[in-house]
Amino acid sequence: MSELSVNHLLGIKYLNKKDIELIFETADHFKEVINRPIKKVPSLRDITIANLFFENSTRTKLSFELAEKRLSADVINFSSAQSSVKKGETLIDTVNNILSMKVDMIVMRHPNPGAGVFLSNHVKASIINAGDGAHEHPTQALLDSFSIRERLGEVAGKKVVIVGDILHSRVALSNIFALQLQGAEVMVCGPKTLLPKYIDTLGVKVETNLRKALNWCDVANMLRVQNERMDISYFPTTREYTQQFGVTKEILDSLDKEITIMHPGPINRGVEITSDVADSDQAIILDQVQNGVAVRMAVIYLLASKIK
Repeated sequence: MSELSVNHLLGIKYLNKKDIELIFETADHFKEVINRPIKKVPSLRDITIANLFFENSTRTKLSFELAEKRLSADVINFSSAQSSVKKGETLIDTVNNILSMKVDMIVMRHPNPGAGVFLSNHVKASIINAGDGAHEHPTQALLDSFSIRERLGEVAGKKVVIVGDILHSRVALSNIFALQLQGAEVMVCGPKTLLPKYIDTLGVKVETNLRKALNWCDVANMLRVQNERMDISYFPTTREYTQQFGVTKEILDSLDKEITIMHPGPINRGVEITSDVADSDQAIILDQVQNGVAVRMAVIYLLASKIK
């Protein structure tokens, strides 16, 4: 059996094209598993996984937990709000205390960019990055690409626009890396204040006109505006943002072709997309959530198979 070239999933930038293909082939198998009447496989009966979330999460946390349980792993959940981190304990001490209870794998979301890399250098467990600040969110990018592959047949050669708050988005960065690795063309679109200064060095097209971007693309991945990461105002009002960068059914119907709409969630309905877009046949938002479980099962399974 093939194996991944890495021992941790810290970011898409550490993967190669073969890794992504292997994850997707494995996820195809697990997607079939989770649609059976009995949705469990005994693959990881002897593996213990700790989910460490130092930041709020609904979909990612539930998705990882479900993926772990579908693989029959033992799962422990940790949320920093009720932990000794509040008493001044360091990240390494927290994790080493958890590992001393014989935990094999850590799934971590942390507000600081690079937290997963830092941890992987200091502890002896396999680390999966479930989002580190505004840096990367690798499993989200993998499930997004997996969903495009499922809907359109392949990712190579497709035109994907990522719309919205690119500056604060870990989903945008991971998606850019993942899509480019697989041979897709990538564009970012948003107000200039929400586009990173050196975004063009990543080899993506940049557009500030939403309609032009939508006419260009096959797939539009709509990001929400991350108010919780903003310390200043990046645009005058939410209403003005919506007028310029919100996708409505009228806009979609006026395009020359039918495009696919994606959203990593949580959706702010009526801001970046209207409800009739989110709930339309063109949107694959709930498919992304379902695929998230299969893709995370694949990642956990492949990393667990490398634990000696």
